[in-house]
Amino acid sequence: MDGTTGTPRTPLRVGLIGYGLAGSVFHAPLIAATEGLALDTVVTADPDRQRQAVAEHPGVVTVADADALFARAGELDLIVIASPNRTHVPLARTALEAGLPVVVDKPLAATAAEAEELAALAEDRGLLLSAFQNRRWDNDFRTVRKLIADGALGRVQRFESRFERWRPHPKGGWRESGDPAEIGGLLYDLGSHVVDQALHLFGPAATVYAETDVRREGAEADDDTFIAITHVSGVRSHLWVSATTAQLGPRFRVLGSEAGYVKYGLDPQEAALREGLRPTADGTPWGVEAESAWGRLGAGESPRTGGGEPVPTLPGDYPAYYAAIEEALRTGGRPPVTAAEAADALRVLEAARASAAQARTVRIEATR
Repeated sequence: MDGTTGTPRTPLRVGLIGYGLAGSVFHAPLIAATEGLALDTVVTADPDRQRQAVAEHPGVVTVADADALFARAGELDLIVIASPNRTHVPLARTALEAGLPVVVDKPLAATAAEAEELAALAEDRGLLLSAFQNRRWDNDFRTVRKLIADGALGRVQRFESRFERWRPHPKGGWRESGDPAEIGGLLYDLGSHVVDQALHLFGPAATVYAETDVRREGAEADDDTFIAITHVSGVRSHLWVSATTAQLGPRFRVLGSEAGYVKYGLDPQEAALREGLRPTADGTPWGVEAESAWGRLGAGESPRTGGGEPVPTLPGDYPAYYAAIEEALRTGGRPPVTAAEAADALRVLEAARASAAQARTVRIEATR
């Protein structure tokens, strides 16, 4: 609704490039669920995905390539790029040069320098540019952020974050390609999430140490990676991303001077979206998990044996990202995730790649 008149806002028309996992499971449903946004056009050359898009979003237009989308640039208000990583920079540049605001699925680019070039172009054109970092709105991460803000842990000393899976056989495809041009592997996939979360909580990185391995037979890109960040603030972040973890560790273990918080399991929103469930505005609970999945807060006890106090997990809230995008487009305000923040995370990922290759700690110079 328009805040001054109480009348419905004319929806902003969104063009979505890509209808694979990211486009069909995350972006399209969240765009469609956001008041003030309308999914107008989907770009995919796959006839099956074209039919899927129309079935899932009646009235949407499908086109086979991005050129057909950009030919209609004057009819659109936002471009969302959910295509393979290697296409992110050229497509974002084309959209910005066409005068269109852009959301890009993570990673925004392969390097911090490329991200900064896009950011400069967006600023020069007065256009919004944002990276889709939905994991900032995971239920467990929201809970960690609140515990820290409330001082429940005391002074945080070490932040442990794991995004682990047991997938002993590679699936193939560009995400697992060893071709550097594809920007595949877990470091740039799940690593983009855990690094962004750590920087969001504790500020810029001073040093980075990493270990990356290719464990599975037939795999080409890293599938088992560890990243250690020493933040300028003094907090140490230990981050794991893996497809080869036969026994999963806690999603978060946050250790402070007064208490620690341990949380197992994954936010339920991705699973819900994959099952076809959708967030709604009618008050239906979204992103809520069972009490049995809550994390525990305490000191000197083991959460696995019932030690510590259960902490109710805040609901996950992926819809908040596109609601903030819609508001930023209307008001000219700051997007929920900036291109500068994406560049900061990419700087850490680049340092991690260099650290693993050279078996050394990499120092990151302050950029601002």
